[in-house]
Amino acid sequence: MLTKFESKSARVKGLAFHPVRPWVCATLHNGVIQLWDYRVGTVIDRFEEHDGPVRGIDFHLIQPLIVSGGDDYKIKVWDYKLRRCLFTLLGHLDYIRTVQFHPNASQFSWILSCSDDQTLRIWDFEKRTCLSVLTGHNHYVMSACFHPTEDLIVSASLDQTVRVWDTTGLRKKQAGEGGFDGMSFSLGPDAAGRGGSTSVPGGLNVQAELFGTNDVVVKYVLEGHDRGVNWAAFHPTLPLIASAADDRQVKLWRMSETKAWEVDTLRGHANNVSCCLFHPKQDLIVSDSEDRSIRVWDVSKRVGVQTFRREGDRFWILAAHRNQNLLAAGHDSGMIVFKLERERPASAVGTGNKLFYVRGRELFCHDYSRIFNGSTGIDVPITSLRRVGQQAQTDGIGSAPRFLTYNQHNPSEGNVLVCSEVDGGCYELVTFSLTSSSGSVTDGKRGSCMGPACFIGRNRFAVLDRSSRQIVIKNMDNETTKRVQPPVPTVDAMFDGGASGRLILRADDRAILFEVQSRRVLNEVTAPKMKNVVWSPDGSRVAILCKFGVIIADRQLEQLCCITDTVRIKSGAWDASPTGGTANEIFVYTTLHHVKYCLASGDTGTIRTLDNPIYAQMVMKDSLFCLDREARARVINIDTTEARFKLALSKKKYGQVMHMVKHSRLCGRAIVAYLQSKGFPEVALHFVREPRTRFRLALACGNIDAAIESALILEQQADGKDTIRETWGQLGSEALRQGNHQVVEMSYQRTKDFDRLSFLYLITGDTEKLRKMLKISNMRGDIMGRYHNALFLGDAAERVKVLEESGNLPLAYISAKLHGLEEDAERFKIAIETNGGSVDGLLEKVETGDKKAGCLLQPPTPIIKETKWPTREVVKTTLEDFEGADEYVDEENIVVDVDVSGAGGWDEGAFDEVPKSGTLEDAMGDLDLGDDDLGDWDDDLDLGDDMAEEPKAVDEMAGVSNISDDGGMAFPEPGRSSVACWSANSSHAAVHAAAGGAAKAMQLLNRQIAVSDFDVLKSAMIGNYIGSMMSIPGIPGSGSMSVPLLANDAASHPGNECLPRTFLTMNDLVTGIRSGYRSFQGGKFNDAKASFISVLTDIPFVVTENRSEANEIKEMLEICREYITAIRIKGAISDTASDPVRCTELSAYFTHCNLQPSHLLLALRSAMGTAFKFKNFISAAAFARRLLELPDMSSEKNADLRVKATKVLQKSEQMARNEYQLNYDDSATFKIDCKNLVPIYAGTETFKCSYCGSEYSDSSMKDKVCLTCTFCTVGVNTIGLVTGS
Repeated sequence: MLTKFESKSARVKGLAFHPVRPWVCATLHNGVIQLWDYRVGTVIDRFEEHDGPVRGIDFHLIQPLIVSGGDDYKIKVWDYKLRRCLFTLLGHLDYIRTVQFHPNASQFSWILSCSDDQTLRIWDFEKRTCLSVLTGHNHYVMSACFHPTEDLIVSASLDQTVRVWDTTGLRKKQAGEGGFDGMSFSLGPDAAGRGGSTSVPGGLNVQAELFGTNDVVVKYVLEGHDRGVNWAAFHPTLPLIASAADDRQVKLWRMSETKAWEVDTLRGHANNVSCCLFHPKQDLIVSDSEDRSIRVWDVSKRVGVQTFRREGDRFWILAAHRNQNLLAAGHDSGMIVFKLERERPASAVGTGNKLFYVRGRELFCHDYSRIFNGSTGIDVPITSLRRVGQQAQTDGIGSAPRFLTYNQHNPSEGNVLVCSEVDGGCYELVTFSLTSSSGSVTDGKRGSCMGPACFIGRNRFAVLDRSSRQIVIKNMDNETTKRVQPPVPTVDAMFDGGASGRLILRADDRAILFEVQSRRVLNEVTAPKMKNVVWSPDGSRVAILCKFGVIIADRQLEQLCCITDTVRIKSGAWDASPTGGTANEIFVYTTLHHVKYCLASGDTGTIRTLDNPIYAQMVMKDSLFCLDREARARVINIDTTEARFKLALSKKKYGQVMHMVKHSRLCGRAIVAYLQSKGFPEVALHFVREPRTRFRLALACGNIDAAIESALILEQQADGKDTIRETWGQLGSEALRQGNHQVVEMSYQRTKDFDRLSFLYLITGDTEKLRKMLKISNMRGDIMGRYHNALFLGDAAERVKVLEESGNLPLAYISAKLHGLEEDAERFKIAIETNGGSVDGLLEKVETGDKKAGCLLQPPTPIIKETKWPTREVVKTTLEDFEGADEYVDEENIVVDVDVSGAGGWDEGAFDEVPKSGTLEDAMGDLDLGDDDLGDWDDDLDLGDDMAEEPKAVDEMAGVSNISDDGGMAFPEPGRSSVACWSANSSHAAVHAAAGGAAKAMQLLNRQIAVSDFDVLKSAMIGNYIGSMMSIPGIPGSGSMSVPLLANDAASHPGNECLPRTFLTMNDLVTGIRSGYRSFQGGKFNDAKASFISVLTDIPFVVTENRSEANEIKEMLEICREYITAIRIKGAISDTASDPVRCTELSAYFTHCNLQPSHLLLALRSAMGTAFKFKNFISAAAFARRLLELPDMSSEKNADLRVKATKVLQKSEQMARNEYQLNYDDSATFKIDCKNLVPIYAGTETFKCSYCGSEYSDSSMKDKVCLTCTFCTVGVNTIGLVTGS
């Protein structure tokens, strides 16, 4: 049995698979209907309107409907999209056992039900009426089901019979209902038994309601069981019936047109047989029983071939998927979804485009080179494989070969190793001729092994001995030549090592590259739940397929990247295209419903969806050669344009990139975000037509023209002025950075930013427009604007006039006097004296000496009067040069005609003609982040505008050298400051805080761990900033110098890869934890809580150097959470000392915090005393037992406590009662609600703090600050704590 999914719940009485989606519906004995997604193992929905156990359930084949029947005598029809019950069918008078939609759902809107009222009923759920009542059984009817294709129903009853009913008459009657005379009458609630007025056809009167009609007649009555029959089922294609009964037997019946008879009896169950059914794809019967077993029977041999037992749980129901090889069984504590065998066909790719695989009991060779007339190639049978052992004689129960390995080291003949898991594991060696399909096949040589066997040379292969776990080397005569001890004793499988004499061993979630001859480990890599390895055609790379991920490594097993997926990885193959430069670079893998790709750079993406799982064998251009689950060779079309685009970008083949931009259909936000994250917004600009995104990209790559075009469109679409101001403000800032003052002027005019506009005219020397600005400010009544413009123009008279009009007569007098405006000065003097003032002493306030005397300001003369300032030259990169791309295409076509073996057309020589400013790297500046900057997870990752544009800021002085004359000195290129490097090299909040980016650090903390209250973290952030720099006094007369303190400069200066030294280290955290331990041990709980909270606030600002330190930090996080919760519980115990129930409960919860053993001893001692004091002896005994089981109790210092605990245990066992009922179960595992301090048992919905992990069951805590760490928001799903730089 291969278990795919298992659930824990109340007893499952009914099961049904969805015909298309990966759903299974389970009805429980407590009245709940659960809808599960068995692929991801989650409950999708729950329906809880039934009163009492629900026994019958079924999905409609077409509509989104579920029908259920329960012990409340009701049949309910549900819409799972609307998530509610549509209507209820009433009529049965006792428990309803099974319900089923008609299998021909497009033609018949029928529901079949059976009940303990000894009847079957057929309903029309569209008309919501009962079509027919089938009577004849004289005891409970336990099951009923339609025939898949014929007008038949089979029912099983406790009257020891199985009845087959013919519904032909009812079908014809319903089909001809249009010819009725329309006779009908209304039945009241009492007569109809359905609680309402219902229109019933004239043929179904009261007599028919009570005694049935002749529309459905009994065709056969099958008698033979000695006890009541629990289940009966039709064979999907053959005229067979299987029945299961309380006589512990499964009987097989055959039907003809006129009679039915018993074929055989299958014995083996030791208790009542609950259910049985025919396997949908194999010639098998599956039955389950109250003897806690599931048995598989061979229909042709009529013997039991497999038994699966489950201790402690009786089985009640079985269900089979209509299309897939899936079964489900319900038992006392839940259900399981399982297969009887793996469906992956054993296969291996050989030389010369040949695929070797096993179908049934035959070994085939599929030749892909012989594709013609739309076929997928030719299947050539090689030999029949013999199967050894009783289990291997029956198909469908796991006897098929599991692994197949082809000898790539032997070009002269074909060697295949076929491995199976029958009888603990065995292999068969098959040798055949490669030249002639009719050549002789050497009889298979067999032996035992564990897992797959591998060829390690032309005439050698290796197997893993299943008893000693040794690597056994054998020759082609199946003779042992050597035994090699593996490097670790836990090796449980081995795979091809990619070269002669090498193996990849699987042991404890590790993949080990092992050389057999020298017996040494070459390398190893972590590979959790490793399933298979796939080598590239040239052997340069290997893909290690794990259960939920793919690891790409080189031939020495050095990891290049690692990707993870949410669903299981099924298979994979490397691109083997002879042209295009993608061979050995793109790895295509399949999941249950998708085809995806992965590059060595870590980029990944989805290619297409799948209706059914396939197993990839080879990739050639846009064709994926694969096998389906029936071991049939197929070729499906795939589009790898996106993968080739990302590959070309990572390889810096920019000619190919621009060719694909022009001629391929690449679109979507994912590609745009990817290009931005890689530092190529100018390429993304060619994809985007949405104005807002296009505007943002244009600014990122400095394309002012495109930005203006988008800004004008946004201005027309904008709803408010704030959006317009923001857009033109951003455009003006970028234009000012480039020196394009015409665009700056237009931006300021659009935003009506008059102050900046006046200053722009001042520094450009445009006095005419300054005078216009003076008039505008005069018209607007802007006093300060008038004064500033007059000041910029050097117009003293206008300034004096502004001061006069604003009422500042003393200032006006001083200004007029200083600038020689005597008439105005005299007039101001008279006005001041008239108002009772005096001008005496006003001029004394103004310095009139030679050096400090004021003088008239005149507009400065601009240095350069040109259309644009040469402050920053925006170089047109190769990626923006479309003409270069066209030239590249022609060159590529020429190269392809000459040589199709490699990537000669994609060399770096295409970029010899670079811009004047330098090489391509100089032109790009620091925009090319490279593969290392984004790690292995940079696929479709939108880092946002702030991170996409940030690297551009470091190249502000790139064009300074252009100011000098051609023959003069050129300024050196500026370097990057340490602070800028820190921010670019890390996503850790401590690094950004050290660099002075407090806003960015707070943003990262909010995104990563949902920090919302930053006051708590203020001191730690300031400490990071201050501790990252040191100050060195300069020479006399100069200021001090700030020197950055680096963390990674031990060997040499790291250059642009530098990182700051943070002031908090692991030792500080350890010191805080120890301080908390000491205070807790001494009973100083407030001091202990302060210590642990201090550690919690420091942890986000500690940068770890390796994985072990990261694990230690997360362990400290859990320690702080547990101790803070324990201290809060201790405080609550003191507050509730007068309440015996709550006090005892809190003492019990206190013992379930994860404390140190010495502290747990104190908690258990306190809880034992509290429970004993309040006469809760059962709880006191439990605490005493736990206390006595602690290792510390064996020491001499705890001798008195040991005696006391023993006495408490004895006394409690004598009393053996609890005085109070507690909300506490010592046998169940639970977590503690950190708000209400109550237990949270499994299955309860909780809200979690993404930082400290505290859980809350109270929904009011969602989006509130966590009570444990005091600064993070509860219920926000984030990536979690980032510990490494």
